[in-house]
Amino acid sequence: MSDEWKASAAGGDEKAWKLLEKTLQAGVVEQRRARRWGIFFKLLAFAYLFGALALFSPALKLGKASSMAESHTALIEIRGAIMADEEASADNIVGSLRAAFEDKKTKGVVLRINSPGGSPVQSGYVYDEIKRLRGEHPDIKVYAVISDLGASGAYYIASAADEIYADKASLVGSIGVTAATFGFVGVMEKVGVDRRVYTSGEHKAFLDPFQPPKEEETRFWQSVLETTHKQFIESVKKGRGDRLKVDQHPELFSGLIWSGEQALELGLVDALGSSSYVAREVIGAKEIVDYTREENPFDRFTKKLGTSVAERLALWMGFQGPVLR
Repeated sequence: MSDEWKASAAGGDEKAWKLLEKTLQAGVVEQRRARRWGIFFKLLAFAYLFGALALFSPALKLGKASSMAESHTALIEIRGAIMADEEASADNIVGSLRAAFEDKKTKGVVLRINSPGGSPVQSGYVYDEIKRLRGEHPDIKVYAVISDLGASGAYYIASAADEIYADKASLVGSIGVTAATFGFVGVMEKVGVDRRVYTSGEHKAFLDPFQPPKEEETRFWQSVLETTHKQFIESVKKGRGDRLKVDQHPELFSGLIWSGEQALELGLVDALGSSSYVAREVIGAKEIVDYTREENPFDRFTKKLGTSVAERLALWMGFQGPVLR
């Protein structure tokens, strides 16, 4: 075999390999392009689906709050933390209450509660609205039914009802106020970090967890919590009246929590029973219509993606006001 033929064959192999390499690269590029378009169309379909759900969910909810009977029991769920941007916000609960009271077929309202409490402000808004609506509609009574948990701010709301029901194993009470934070001063000293805070007020940074607490500021903050606690106690007493056994049980407002059976003895609840029991036996309208305001699916989805991470971090570190729990 001549040297010239070998060189020609070698050149042909090299061209073939280059052609093969270009073909493979083109295939890879095409696969990437197809994958990108696939992801794009999937996301587009996903967004369309959630948009459609968000658009039609109010209509579905309206259908849920319809009744063919002459009268019904209006149900409003109070689930989870009672906070401004949560499902159990005052705006959502108050909106549900107004819709239930305005419906001429509503014979009674049941607040089904499963909540650890939350903001005293949000709880107070709901408490006041229940009292206002009861004044405008004296024939429609409100019944609070505590399922697993009705503590702190949740009990604050329940105390505005005409009667409170619970299961014998429900957890009821926790009439107290808390505001928790952390102290990172020792950690900063160990790692050699200096905290520099510039304020225009002597006590502007008194809740800063990176600075040591001052005795006078601690006393001040305690006074704020005690004031909020007194407001809480006054509202509960106003709502429950002589049914509370405060004289026999002075620890009633200490922040302790009791079972439903114990709460019955203390006067925190009126009887044991479920929502269906109250609707059927107490209100006399066994058909239950749910008036609970719900977030649309898109809002729930975005929250699950972590849009409230900063808020949760602030809550964990204690950068918030007093909490009823």
